[in-house]
Amino acid sequence: MAVLMIGGMDSSGGAGLLRDFATAAAFNIAARVAVTAVTAQTDGAVLRADICAAELVQAQIRAAFQQGAVRAVKIGMLGNAAVVRAVAEALHADLPPGVPVVLDPVIASSSGKALLDAAGLAALTELLPQVDLVTPNLPELARLGEGLGADDPVAALLQAGADAVLVKGGHDIGAEAVDRLVIADQVTTFTAPRLPGTRRGTGCTLAAAIACGLAVGKPLPEAVKQAKAHVTAYLQAA
Repeated sequence: MAVLMIGGMDSSGGAGLLRDFATAAAFNIAARVAVTAVTAQTDGAVLRADICAAELVQAQIRAAFQQGAVRAVKIGMLGNAAVVRAVAEALHADLPPGVPVVLDPVIASSSGKALLDAAGLAALTELLPQVDLVTPNLPELARLGEGLGADDPVAALLQAGADAVLVKGGHDIGAEAVDRLVIADQVTTFTAPRLPGTRRGTGCTLAAAIACGLAVGKPLPEAVKQAKAHVTAYLQAA
């Protein structure tokens, strides 16, 4: 059993595919990867980001499925419209029936560097019909709303084809970090104490942990609950 992680390589190891791999290892699940970008980063800045050729990304995805036993897919950094479309086409062609897809819409780094261009943001509408869950934080949700031309970005994401949206509350204020899982008209909330300080890679960790839960057959709300507990422990260990 494996989870396919699609995303960028962060040279610092703080986020991206290396963080996804570490998360899968924590759940004793194998990871396969499709690299969309190679970045040079520190905890404070993105020094360089080179996007992979769309054809190479597609080839990696197809190879992962040919290897067999992919039970979930997690998508992170995509970089540009060509890669977004390449991933959408590869999943449409090769994704086995019933394999869930989790999209962490990486639009910018923690330091503010753009990691998805405007055309790529617009092209996400071509990927969303393949997606079971989108996991934006509040700034990402606002940007998605702008890209979709929608006052209600959650509704727009669902209308564009995503089955569910998890709005992460880490950028909000208050004693608790509250995440909201929206499936159709049903909203489920998940709370955890808001911890002092910050740590990079929490979005990657959460989405990867959800994908791991889905890979072993957990219902989505249960997978989200387990993943949020995992992220809380990750922050407490910082």
